[in-house]
Amino acid sequence: MNVGGKVALVTGASKGIGKEVTRALCREGARVAISARSGNLLDNLAHELRPGGADVWPFAGDMSKEKEIHEFVRGAANHFGSIDIVVNNSGVGYFAPVGELTLEQWDGMFDLNVRSVFILTREALPHLRKAGESAVVNVVSLAGKNAFVGGAGYAASKHAVLAFSRCLMLEERKNGMRVLAICPGSVDTNFFDGREERSHPNLIQALKPADVASTIIHMLRMPQRAMISEVDIRPSNPA
Repeated sequence: MNVGGKVALVTGASKGIGKEVTRALCREGARVAISARSGNLLDNLAHELRPGGADVWPFAGDMSKEKEIHEFVRGAANHFGSIDIVVNNSGVGYFAPVGELTLEQWDGMFDLNVRSVFILTREALPHLRKAGESAVVNVVSLAGKNAFVGGAGYAASKHAVLAFSRCLMLEERKNGMRVLAICPGSVDTNFFDGREERSHPNLIQALKPADVASTIIHMLRMPQRAMISEVDIRPSNPA
């Protein structure tokens, strides 16, 4: 895929991985619709990128809300005229043993980590199919493949996204769509703010958001005949 000129949607774009993916797509010449709950942070990112010639359309919205997902996809399609790439990056994690995990926390993870991915992807499908050469990138996690104490809800939600990605790939490849499930290990983002892991030696050696973004760009650049459907990316030498 020649990413230049393509229209991409990126959720969770105000910070971390989503922010770096947006920057990377703009460097490639893509036109990018970005969403997050913080309108100020989105506007700051747009102001950063536009002087370099980037075409960025910010949308402040909560991707756990169905109405706002629809508004984001429709707004982006109306603004740019098409949709070629979707990067489902929004996510949240609550970590506690099963006996201590609240229903609100469980539902919150599944609403944003799983349900929003389904709704946004389904809403974008007509545009992606029409493009003839399109891609959906779901930012999953190694937690979707590995069990750990206190991670039942988060790991279950990410495992669900992994299964969703695999099925979507099989269903839509005939329509020219490539689907990538990228599963990062520890990434040094605000995701760890306020948690014990922030000072853990493993996080000091963690991946950077730009590492994940460059991997996504590499997948998109592959010839249309080739699909990288699933990638694990982890620190090379954790402490």
